[in-house]
Amino acid sequence: MARRDKVRHVAEFTMFDVVYEDGARSSNRKVPSAELAGFDGDAVAKPYIEAQDRKIAEMSGRPPNPIKSVTRSRARSSS
Repeated sequence: MARRDKVRHVAEFTMFDVVYEDGARSSNRKVPSAELAGFDGDAVAKPYIEAQDRKIAEMSGRPPNPIKSVTRSRARSSS
């Protein structure tokens, strides 16, 4: 029996910190790096995270919090 080659998919993500209008904070939200590759750059992250929040809110039955700001998370040091 021949061995089947395993295909490994590696998805690269960029991490963002989100601050909501009520003062709540969410750290290390994942956005696929492929989404950020266009002309808009990081501007695409906010609508992407808002879409994630809408989906979560729909499943939980609570309204989503409005986002105040989205910034890239600081890179972790590998020490």
